[in-house]
Amino acid sequence: MSEGGAHAGFAHGRRLRSTPAMRRWTAQTRLAPADLVLPVFVKQDLVDPVPIRSMPGVVQHSLDSLRKAAHEAAEAGISGLMLFGIPAEKDAVGSQADAADGIVNVALQQLRADLGDELVLMADLCLCEYTDHGHCGVLTPARGGARGQGGGLVVDNDPTLDRYASVAVAQAQAGAHVVAPSGMMDGQIAAIRAGLDSAGFTETPILAYAAKYASGFYGPFREAAEGAPQFGDRSTYQMDPPNADEALREVAQDLAEGADAVMVKPALPYLDIVARVADAVDVPVSAYQVSGEYAMVEAAAANGWVDRQRAILETLTAIRRAGAGSVLTYGAVEAARWLR
Repeated sequence: MSEGGAHAGFAHGRRLRSTPAMRRWTAQTRLAPADLVLPVFVKQDLVDPVPIRSMPGVVQHSLDSLRKAAHEAAEAGISGLMLFGIPAEKDAVGSQADAADGIVNVALQQLRADLGDELVLMADLCLCEYTDHGHCGVLTPARGGARGQGGGLVVDNDPTLDRYASVAVAQAQAGAHVVAPSGMMDGQIAAIRAGLDSAGFTETPILAYAAKYASGFYGPFREAAEGAPQFGDRSTYQMDPPNADEALREVAQDLAEGADAVMVKPALPYLDIVARVADAVDVPVSAYQVSGEYAMVEAAAANGWVDRQRAILETLTAIRRAGAGSVLTYGAVEAARWLR
């Protein structure tokens, strides 16, 4: 028997787990307030914020309550906000998305005036919240005899790109630090980059929702953003959940077209995708802990099935551990306060 005992030659993991300070010293993944981004919903003509039933603790903001929430976010030390807007009126082409008095553009102007560069103001760039049909682009009759999803209608990729470019310019003019296209149209990054550059916004970065899956975890968001498709679904333009290699192709294409950073959405069901993307690129990688992920933890905690704070921080740490440099989560401010 060796001097140290029968097992002296083996590493004892528990030696490095013996105290909280020891575990902090050996932690391989750090989670800090600056790693978090808060998605927010702002609705036109609201006087008071409206709670979202399926997302406890999350609201549709009025402009005033959004400004208060933004100050609280800055005080908590998170990095930024991702803005989603709900207009009072919708139409077939989402006109309010790039209107100067559109709800997100007004909110951006106010937040930029209030906070300057204290938070990174990110604007989700899509049309689904603004169209009366709830799809992410302009509709057109199906060609070649193909059946459309709603009365022979399909999303027309190329005219949608023109709309995206216009929305990007409007958001940049309103004060967005970052535009974040989420519609998953082919060629959207190139069109947006060209639109921004031609309007003089050459320094405005693009965070591409590069690998956005047609997920079953978006249900609560559709209540929050009032943007559920009125017919069919988005499976023809969002990614198919079984596919992983395709995510790397989508990311590579977006980077080739001029994206400055990329995102994987959802996060927890796609940690393998987060890891593969993080390994493959040398730009910032974000992951979006979407509404269904958030709602599951909240529901389990409300029933006493999980320790809420522990579960939330564990999920966020897992997303960081997979390789995401930043995490979009509806609990960003609360988590940041715990971390501080």
